[in-house]
Amino acid sequence: MPTSGVPTAAVSTPTPTTPAAPLPGAQTPGTPMPGAPTPVASTSGAQTSGAPTVAGENVPPDPNAAVPKYQSRGRRDPFETLEVREGSGGLTVAATRLTGIIRSNRSALALIEAPDGIGYILKPGDTLGDGRLLEIGSDSVVFAVTAKSGAPSNRVVLKLATN
Repeated sequence: MPTSGVPTAAVSTPTPTTPAAPLPGAQTPGTPMPGAPTPVASTSGAQTSGAPTVAGENVPPDPNAAVPKYQSRGRRDPFETLEVREGSGGLTVAATRLTGIIRSNRSALALIEAPDGIGYILKPGDTLGDGRLLEIGSDSVVFAVTAKSGAPSNRVVLKLATN
């Protein structure tokens, strides 16, 4: 058969080879090492933060994710800030009464009742309304009361009621 002058290349098909069994402890390509961080796959370059994602790096949570809402069911929401009333609308030491004194070997506590019936257990240094408890005596307590911030304090003594 005549040849046209174009050299022909011999085509050979590769013979299939069987892979050798890996040695114990050897790393095969494509499998992660034990204890290594798992690589993160990127989705077609669409990233939310604009910064490249690095394998093993903590990704900040999405602020647009659904945040659960507190179900109050008639109770006060503990995640909202409390409104603190100061001045004439708040609790004053002069309006409270001393209902008891508790003594132990190491400390003394004063039982104070507010006009609305709420009781408070105080130790020296605690604050109540517009005053700070200075000392607890055998049948009385002494408060330092400041009318306004920066003004000098007055001493108010509450005596235990005797029945």
